[in-house]
Amino acid sequence: MEKLSDNYYVEKIRSGKTDFFAPLLEKYSVQVFSLIVKIVGTREDAEELAQDVFVKAYSSLSSFRGDCSFSTWVYRIAYNVAISATRRKKTEYLTVDETQLADLPDDRDETTLEHADTEERLVHLNRALEQLSPEERAMIILFYKDDKSLKEITVITGLTEANVKIKLFRIRKKLLGMIKIMEKKRI
Repeated sequence: MEKLSDNYYVEKIRSGKTDFFAPLLEKYSVQVFSLIVKIVGTREDAEELAQDVFVKAYSSLSSFRGDCSFSTWVYRIAYNVAISATRRKKTEYLTVDETQLADLPDDRDETTLEHADTEERLVHLNRALEQLSPEERAMIILFYKDDKSLKEITVITGLTEANVKIKLFRIRKKLLGMIKIMEKKRI
């Protein structure tokens, strides 16, 4: 079967052929679920929220202008739904004071971890990621795991490109600081 563009399916849905939503759902459900589960932390919540995302996407399809890709548009809906859900839970996340960040070296400095093995580094990184706020974790996931460009992240998050760059820099620095603390404590 020939793979058709997302815009083809969108136009078919808009013209009343609702069964054309199934290929879009199939194409993006795993990616949307992955993003949401990494933000909210539980598979059960992520499953429910992913369903909400696609219901919202379907019902809002008339507002899709096409000024970004359909996938970016769906990611934005998923990001907003997941962040809203985490805000309702009001979980406490680790906060790092700006003065603490200023004392850390550049985010490319890996001297603390150069003696740790790869597995230990991954354990520390995963623990540090869990301690980030949902917004911070989402930005890191979008950029590094999902390979979204800065421009796509600006559309998804609603932030300016400059703000996304600054936030990514600060989050990387925060992660490095948390990892260094874990390394010193040998957690």
